[in-house]
Amino acid sequence: MTQTARYPSLAGAPVIISGGASGIGEALVRNFAAQGARVGFVDVQAERGAVLAEELAAAGQVARFTACDITDTEAYRSAIAGFAEAHGDAMVLVNNAAHDERHDWQEVTSAYWDERMAVNLKHSFFAIQSVAPGMIRAGRGSIINTGSISWMIMAPRLPIYEAAKAATHGLTRSMARELGKHGIRVNTLVPGWIMTERQIALWLNPATEQLIDDSQALAGRVYPDDVARMALFLASEDSAMISAQQFLVDGGWAN
Repeated sequence: MTQTARYPSLAGAPVIISGGASGIGEALVRNFAAQGARVGFVDVQAERGAVLAEELAAAGQVARFTACDITDTEAYRSAIAGFAEAHGDAMVLVNNAAHDERHDWQEVTSAYWDERMAVNLKHSFFAIQSVAPGMIRAGRGSIINTGSISWMIMAPRLPIYEAAKAATHGLTRSMARELGKHGIRVNTLVPGWIMTERQIALWLNPATEQLIDDSQALAGRVYPDDVARMALFLASEDSAMISAQQFLVDGGWAN
């Protein structure tokens, strides 16, 4: 059985996670809750999010769910305020929500561009803006933005998604400078091809299995829990002097 780390600094820590009802987000919620953190998470998947929160509560863990479309900035701000009221000001924010919808660049409209940027980038900034005052008051905090190796490996049919994910690290770098003097760390967590339910159902086949085998330095597959364990480290005080960096969890694929 794999032995994984426990982080005392996460016990009781108020944590907010976007897109927490499935995939990597669900793994984040489960892993932070297992550490004893007080987790607040949002997702548009209302039923699935509620079931997850109920399951964790039944196990004696703290996880509060609010159904929310993160592209509705005011609704998301309200959800964040609700988590602060219930758990205290967030000391950890994981900007996980995203959607890697494939698209043909020749068919992109202005409206589609704006909608994809809202899903994949905009919400991260406004979530940071919402939690930063509480972190500043505390003189500490960790913000984790979720990137992607897709733009690094030039994956096809994802130009807007890749633009947003490349910009995510720019957001990390700039906000690390803005918030660092207040003791707040900002980093980018960059997943590779993660074996979520969605990825397996939509994209995994013999050809893509071979692509993974040929591209990763490590044998095997990368799973949501692998990403979550890096997030735990970046959220904990064990990473107290790490900021403005990006951390790839991709089996050694991208440069």
